[in-house]
Formats: sequence, C-alpha cells, structure tokens
Amino acid sequence: MSLALEVDDLIVDYGSTRAVDGLSLAVEAGTVQAIVGPNGAGKTSTVETCEGYRSPSNGSVQVLGLDPVRDARSLRPKVGVMLQSGGVPSGARVRDALTHLASFYQSPQDPDQLIEVLGLGKVRSPFRRMSGGEQQRLKFAIALIGRPELVFLDEPTAGLDAHGKRIVWDVVEGLKAEGVTVVLTTHSMEEVERLADRVAVVSAGRVIAAGTPAELTATTTPLVDFRTSIAIDQKELQAALPPGSVLLGSEDLQYRVTGDQSAEILAAITTWCAAHSINIVQISTGHRGLEEVFIELTAEPETS
Repeated sequence: MSLALEVDDLIVDYGSTRAVDGLSLAVEAGTVQAIVGPNGAGKTSTVETCEGYRSPSNGSVQVLGLDPVRDARSLRPKVGVMLQSGGVPSGARVRDALTHLASFYQSPQDPDQLIEVLGLGKVRSPFRRMSGGEQQRLKFAIALIGRPELVFLDEPTAGLDAHGKRIVWDVVEGLKAEGVTVVLTTHSMEEVERLADRVAVVSAGRVIAAGTPAELTATTTPLVDFRTSIAIDQKELQAALPPGSVLLGSEDLQYRVTGDQSAEILAAITTWCAAHSINIVQISTGHRGLEEVFIELTAEPETS
C-alpha cells in the first residue's frame, strides 16, 4: 500500500490549549479520505499542519513522502489546497486568477477547461462581489490548477446549491479516477457517503473511529423502516415483534423497528399488517445512516 499522507501521533498546542492530542491517520494514494468531527475537534489544526501552514508541537507528518514544513518548496507544486475562507484576493476575477496561477506550474490544468467544467464562464465580477457558490467554485478551481497529486478540500460544497454540489462531486470522482488523493473535511454526511473511500471521525483531537462508510454503519443495530397506508396500533404491533425489538413511530405514517434480527422483524411486520388488512406502502432493511452514527460517536457525555 502506497501512502500519500501519514500522520503519526500528532500533537498541536496553542499555548496551554491542546487542539490535537496524539492523532494518527494513514491515507492510501488515489483514495478519498474524509475527516469529520464536531466544531473544535481538531480537524482544521490537523489539516493545516498537513498543508505546512503550522508546525506540529510533537509527532510527525509525511505528505507524499515529504515533510510539509521542511520540504515545502518541493511539496507545494504537488499539493492543491482549498481553504474554507480566505486565500483569494478580493479583486480577483476568475480567468485572470486562474491564468496567473497556472503560470507558476510546469504542467497546469487548462484554465478555460476548469472554467467550463465548474460553470464559471459567465462570472465577470471580482471575488468580493461573487455569490457564495461562485466563490466556492473558484477556490475549488484554484486548488486544482496545478494538477496536484494530492488535494485538501475544506468544506468544498458549503454554500452551493444542489447543482453546484453535483458538479463538485463529479470532479472529485474524476480526480480519484485519475489517481489523485483527496483529503476532504466536511460536515455533510451525504457528501461523505457519496465520495469517501474511508472516514476518520475526530473528537477532542483524536481519531475515535475509522473505516469505510459501510464499516462504520454496519456495526450498528439492524433496523426496518416502513410506511403504511393508514395509522397502525403501535402497542399491538410491538407485542407481535420478536423479543428485544423496539417500534418507533413518527409523523406521516412512517415507522422504524430496531432489533438484532432484521429478517424476523421483517416477517413479523408483514404478517401482522396482512392480518389487519393494512397495506405497506414502502419497507426496507438496513442500518442507521452515517449521520446517526456520527452523532452517537461524538455526543457529549451527560453530566449529573
């Protein structure tokens, strides 16, 4: 396995405050790695250290086999960075900015091609007057202009409409197909499920869970979601379910049953509904979604 990014026992301190507390992470080349966590978890400090914007207090970081601080001159042409805020002059215009930045690279992307792919062809305003979505797409283009081997994307679809998100997601999938490594920080679990090969959940400066999206959700309790044509007697159905199952009702005739045996639960639901002449409009089995798992993993412990 070739690693594009290796973080080993990273510590980042700001005076007496420890933002990153022994975080370790390995990212395989040519994959999309998502880093998720609540605000203040240490994600930004970790990524900024990987990008070479700050030095670690302890531990080590290797990006494409290089130290991001000591080997910055050699590493910069190989890495693209999309910051969540800042990094673009307020008066910059799309074509001028991309053409100027392209001149710094030996084999850059074609600015016109990036402009077309990201739907920026009609944007004539300076950066400060662009819409939030236009600013996001320009920052994304800037991260890609140097044809990087590894790209860091910080909340790349924040402020984008549904169409803009699809454009960015398609481009990220294209980068992966070309062998580019993508490190993605985001609060969008939909984005993670769509794009990420692996996910690292960060809390209190450490990785508290890691794996593929399927691995992180497969360890949760199985569930059955279903919708009926009319309201059901929830107490009566609960009594018909296998031991240990729990029926949860909601609005709009939507119901969920959790338990250890989804096949037995499914059979009990369908049998009971048929016996009571209740039509099941929709039914599915699975596990809790990534967002639910994330909330559970990062929830603050209750204090008495």
